[in-house]
Amino acid sequence: MAFDAGMERSSAVLIIGTGFSGLGLAVRLKQAGIDDFEILERADSVGGTWRDNRYPGCACDVQSHLYSFSFEQNPDWTRMFAQQPEIERYLQRVADKYDLLKHVRFGANVVAASWDEAAALWRVKTADGRSFSGRVLVSGMGALSNPSIPKIPGLDEFGGKRFHSAQWDHDYDLSGKRVAVIGTGASAIQFVPQIVPKLAHLDLYQRTPPWIMPKPDRAIGNGERRLFRLLPFTQKLMRAGLYAMLETRVFGFVVSPKLMTLVQRVALRHLKRQVPDRALRAKLRPNYTIGCKRVLISDDYYPALTQPQVDVITDEIREIRGNAVVTADGQAREVDAIILGTGFTVQDPIPRGAIFGRNGRDLWDAWHENGVEAYLGASVHGFPNFFMLMGPNTGLGHTSQVYMIESQIAYVMDGIRQMRERGLRAVEVRADVQRRYNEKVQGSVNAAIWNQGGCKSWYLDARGRNTTIWPGFTFVFRNKTRRFRLGDYTLDAETATARD
Repeated sequence: MAFDAGMERSSAVLIIGTGFSGLGLAVRLKQAGIDDFEILERADSVGGTWRDNRYPGCACDVQSHLYSFSFEQNPDWTRMFAQQPEIERYLQRVADKYDLLKHVRFGANVVAASWDEAAALWRVKTADGRSFSGRVLVSGMGALSNPSIPKIPGLDEFGGKRFHSAQWDHDYDLSGKRVAVIGTGASAIQFVPQIVPKLAHLDLYQRTPPWIMPKPDRAIGNGERRLFRLLPFTQKLMRAGLYAMLETRVFGFVVSPKLMTLVQRVALRHLKRQVPDRALRAKLRPNYTIGCKRVLISDDYYPALTQPQVDVITDEIREIRGNAVVTADGQAREVDAIILGTGFTVQDPIPRGAIFGRNGRDLWDAWHENGVEAYLGASVHGFPNFFMLMGPNTGLGHTSQVYMIESQIAYVMDGIRQMRERGLRAVEVRADVQRRYNEKVQGSVNAAIWNQGGCKSWYLDARGRNTTIWPGFTFVFRNKTRRFRLGDYTLDAETATARD
């Protein structure tokens, strides 16, 4: 259907993004009989981070049966840890099955969303000049969506090929090339083993080595898939077992971090078994407690680094000069290409100038004044009728993020239901409620492995506050989000009263 850029489209709910968050909420809206919603997607297809990250070897590090919607299990996963193309296809099937595509506005890159207090509406502008409005605005913009580009002098003037792992250039042939990979995080340990056999030489620049555990991956046979299709409860049992197993990791992360020494021994044995050379092994051995940074899983990363055409470089990068990477010791190493495996802007998930709440206040300014925080990772004081999925302190280090997303979706859906039933124009989380909640969260996370393990990670902001991780069992978070408590919010309605 053609759309006049000069017109404003209005709906009850506006959703930003078509990853697990946006699509999951859209399904629940339809199941609740709410068809008056639109999804704004900056790309030309659905999938979120699983559409954008297409680097070689891209895969999930949580078991497939758990990394999927509880209401839409997939009996046809081909591996225990699904690879990117399979997860993207899964999300596309969800969109097709629930007839969501008619609600999606592709190419709608949101540049600004502003709260209109007089009308009690969110007004949204996109880069191509379109305008939308909605009573409720929900951000499904994941934290792993905007690449983080390091501030290395001369990087922009590099004379060769340069790209980030999240913006992989598949048209560039790496065969016979000299390549520098900067970063050794979750993406790098997946794509490095895939590209090493093609290269003339690889310089891998490592600032902090990750802890790496064996990856218990395997193919899922035709017989298993047939069983899951014929007897769906068998897959539900497997999912429940995986959930229970992964949830026990919380004891090491939060309850008693000393337990992580047992896990650390397994990781050290894995390193020793796969890297015979003592000097290289010393470079790859972390000097912080396992779990402080994201624990990675791989069976082919260490062997790739033992190849003769690979150098692991731990000296700090000073600058990029022409076609060379120059380290702090003054050595210049010429390369044909630089691949950035430097992660995402997790601590700045929503840029300045994107979300404006009450009295025109920028969410970016509010967060940089008081710290990135929200109530239940979903609501922010000063931003009525605005909800986030995968907001602050909802990230996980031990199990499937989809579980947390579904918990927040249930919370937002209950909020929308109560707003409609009670005729509420607006709801806004109270400042005291948000403050008390985050004081408790920070008290818990400060005693956990992520803050006490002796490392600096992307979980922490510039002040050293952990604004990323949920510090506890996921079923506790689900219980907290089971009901939208109106008493936690100020209400905009003539006859409304706040009730528990």
